Amino acid sequence: MKNLVIVESPAKAKTIEKYLGSDFKVLSSVGHIRSIAKKVKGGAEPIDVKNGYETIYEIDPEKKKTVAELRRAVKDAETVWLATDEDREGEAIAWHLCEVLKLDTKTTKRIVFHEITKDAIEKAIKNPRSIDMDLVQAQQARQILDRIVGFELSPVVWQKVPGGKSAGRVQSPAVRLLVEREREIDSFEGSFTFKVTAEFTSSGDILKAELPNKFQTEIEAKEFLESLIDAKFTVTDVSTSPSTRNPSAPFTTSTLQQDANSRLGFSAKATMSSAQKLYQEGKITYMRTDSMTLSGQAIAAATEFIKSKYGPEYSLVRAFKTKSASAQEAHEAIRPTNMALEHASGNEYDQKLYNLIRNRTLASQMAPAKLEKTTVTIAIDSPNSIRRTANQIPIANFEAKGEVIIFDGFLRVYGGSKKDADILPAINSGDTLDLASVVARQVFARPPARYTEGALVKKLEDLGIGRPSTYATIINTVQVRGYAEKGENEGNPRDIIELSLQDNSVN
Repeated sequence: MKNLVIVESPAKAKTIEKYLGSDFKVLSSVGHIRSIAKKVKGGAEPIDVKNGYETIYEIDPEKKKTVAELRRAVKDAETVWLATDEDREGEAIAWHLCEVLKLDTKTTKRIVFHEITKDAIEKAIKNPRSIDMDLVQAQQARQILDRIVGFELSPVVWQKVPGGKSAGRVQSPAVRLLVEREREIDSFEGSFTFKVTAEFTSSGDILKAELPNKFQTEIEAKEFLESLIDAKFTVTDVSTSPSTRNPSAPFTTSTLQQDANSRLGFSAKATMSSAQKLYQEGKITYMRTDSMTLSGQAIAAATEFIKSKYGPEYSLVRAFKTKSASAQEAHEAIRPTNMALEHASGNEYDQKLYNLIRNRTLASQMAPAKLEKTTVTIAIDSPNSIRRTANQIPIANFEAKGEVIIFDGFLRVYGGSKKDADILPAINSGDTLDLASVVARQVFARPPARYTEGALVKKLEDLGIGRPSTYATIINTVQVRGYAEKGENEGNPRDIIELSLQDNSVN
């Protein structure tokens, strides 16, 4: 055997071997092969804190068969290539392979690629490097810290928390966030106001409007509705203002988890599992990244596709830069390897995630949407007019707001999650309107919402806790340990007061 390539996953091995040809054999380590020892003979600590954090590692019991197979293959190979993932974990796995398989870290060929395509793999083979020990040590520091924190805190959790199973460097702060939010909800004191909405008619068209003021009491709301009896309503101003809406950057690991949760209802674990499959099949670039940037080749491919599919007016080249100071990954944002490919998987869930990734990438290179926002001001002229509330708050005029999309731009492929406002009928300043209905509805303040998985990921990232690549595991662990439950809770129904003006009386 001339060449042995070692990768992390069996699925990836099959795809890569297909591209490299008969001179290459590709085997998989199936992830990590070693971890910090749980116990050491003689009762010594596996991490010697007083001696430069010297650490004792052991081969994972379930990986002994894999290691034996790799050792046999290394003996038969002329050249060994380590092609583990291009991140700290991947670099650490490559180093552990060198240690276990007795390979020289300085001369063993280390290759990296952020997409599994023929071009990317051939380019990696032509540009090998040695193992980056700075990255290896960064991973070791994090792993050692995880072990120390877990070992120190877990016994406290066992004593203090009934049924508590473990603590961790990221897991425990995540649980704290959930607890703090629950305490906010428990201590929330409810309040209410009365919101007034009206429907007017103009030449057969319906115009919905709202009073900017809200009333604090039922008496105030009732007095205002009574003041509208026999009132006249006139349009005093119609103002329009142009606005634009720009697309978001291509996905990072974190933003993919957040959007897949809010748009598709995917858990962080399901998102990463689906993305892993798409990456291993060569459909998307590497799914663990902090980067928002796209390669020149990817931007050119996206531009060509957008112009041919939608027209040149839809194309606008953009370069996004990663804002996070803690961003460490060197590769691109998550994007399709082939911009023109629409159907990437027969699996419904994988296809949905692929569509999300592809549409977000294309949208990032498209023109902004052009909108026109309109505000109609409706004055109240009434013989019964109460221009101030009981608390002497001036009553504003009714306002109707609408939005029209003049040019859809990037919304053509990646529509905003916000619903567009109502489209207003043709109306002019000075027009008289007829009041069709008016309602004052009791509206209760809502307590802070419980976290969704996507919202918790965003909060952890905002606070600089953990890494995007580990969020899915952390959120899953918190649920498996029983520290939090995921569920649907819409709250309890409650009676509300709704006042309406009908037949010159308030009901």
